[in-house]
Amino acid sequence: MPIYPEPITNLIEEFKKMPGIGPKSAQRLAFHILGITEPEVDSLCGALSKVKKSVKYCSVCYNLTENDPCPICSENSGRNRKMVCVVSEPKDLIAIERTGEYKGLFHVLGGVISPLDGIGPDNLRIKELIRRLKDGVEEVIIALNPTTESETTTFYLTKLIKPLGIKLTRIAYGLPIGSDMDFADEATLSKSLEGRSQL
Repeated sequence: MPIYPEPITNLIEEFKKMPGIGPKSAQRLAFHILGITEPEVDSLCGALSKVKKSVKYCSVCYNLTENDPCPICSENSGRNRKMVCVVSEPKDLIAIERTGEYKGLFHVLGGVISPLDGIGPDNLRIKELIRRLKDGVEEVIIALNPTTESETTTFYLTKLIKPLGIKLTRIAYGLPIGSDMDFADEATLSKSLEGRSQL
């Protein structure tokens, strides 16, 4: 005999599919939904629906955006178009933007090379990056999380970019090994950008 009515069980199962949500967190979220008002539920449903319908990837840098190209890539953004910072995910781009220190463009790879997870170079937006570099880019900053997979990705990118004669740097690691950039504070990320080293 099931412990909860079927709709609650189904909701818990849906929450468990989300990253970082285990059975207890899923149960807490389901009971939170039960405790809020009907208008609040409608508002949540509306937000979920709107994000799926209106948010897409920028055709230039692959950041999340409502307008294509995104505000960072648009011609009138006033950014240094000769500098491209390569990140793994949109959340890393946002973490760097929060510092207010970086004034160049970005390129979101969409992950890192991870053979154990079946992710190779062809699964990432590396070809798109190399294509962009032919438009007068003078410096590429590698800003990936300090993990083994990121090191593999950095090594692969270095082999492709160095022959192009473009200055290649990486952010300095004031970040703890194994941590994610989106958890770092702005001051740490600012120092990492300032202390980047040439590859």
